[in-house]
Amino acid sequence: MNNVQTIIDQYLDFCQYQKRLNTKTLKAYRIDLKQFSSQLTILSFSAVTSDILESYISTLHKTYQPKTVKRKIASIKALFHYLEYKNIIQINPFNKILLKFREPIRLPKIIPLHTIETFLSVMYTQKQTVSTPLQKKCIIRDIAVIELLFATGIRISELCSLKPSNINLYEQNILIYGKGSKERRLQIGNDDTIHALKEYQSTYQQEIQDCGYFFVNRLHHRLSEQSVREMINKYTSLAAINLHITPHMFRHSFATYLLEADVDIRYIQEMLGHSSISVTQIYTHVAMAKQKDILTTKHPRKNFKL
Repeated sequence: MNNVQTIIDQYLDFCQYQKRLNTKTLKAYRIDLKQFSSQLTILSFSAVTSDILESYISTLHKTYQPKTVKRKIASIKALFHYLEYKNIIQINPFNKILLKFREPIRLPKIIPLHTIETFLSVMYTQKQTVSTPLQKKCIIRDIAVIELLFATGIRISELCSLKPSNINLYEQNILIYGKGSKERRLQIGNDDTIHALKEYQSTYQQEIQDCGYFFVNRLHHRLSEQSVREMINKYTSLAAINLHITPHMFRHSFATYLLEADVDIRYIQEMLGHSSISVTQIYTHVAMAKQKDILTTKHPRKNFKL
């Protein structure tokens, strides 16, 4: 008889060393499968029936939002595919379950253009007014981070993982290793962004060489995602911006404003590194909301006096 937890551990090893899944995905799998196994009263996966799964899924729907339920089901479903592949089970109970439910559309939050301009303006002003060389050095790095986030729509995890060899400032592009280790190369089309990156690179040349990552912190280690979030909060406060800004909002803004500028959605999909066009299409909802606002407030028909 197979031990449930032992098999889950073997599966997670399989995901890490053979499927090469990233750390965040593995963490989610571990949490979801631990939760699932804790609800099981049986000692073998071969005893799991479609009725047991349906009952568990119903419990998830009562507790979590649809997006979370979808992820947890996907984690369990992937495990059962593995069990079937390894002949640990003869019949996959998921084959008898119809899984279809609609997630509410959650529009991505973007940063108004004037707010991004204010944010950057405050950073550049700070660069000219700081009193110590260390403060100047830090703000040179911070400007490079924000300029790159907005110029490319790069994920914060991708930005923090950039290696010096991924940055080609002569040809003005960066090589990104995204989700599932998918590669994509992005052109940097803004001269101010290139200048900020060149200044950062020359200022931190030794630290970059010692660390092995492009963006480094004061301890000469890789810049963390949390440090970037704290840095954004700092300048949001300095600029007196009444909006909670996250790193991912720069990505959303990048995509939305390109779409509003009539850039083909398939180009945006490629730049964002989305595997499916359906993921990118969420930005069309934002663009339509903008269109409604324009046609409601700017169309000349509203001024007719009849």
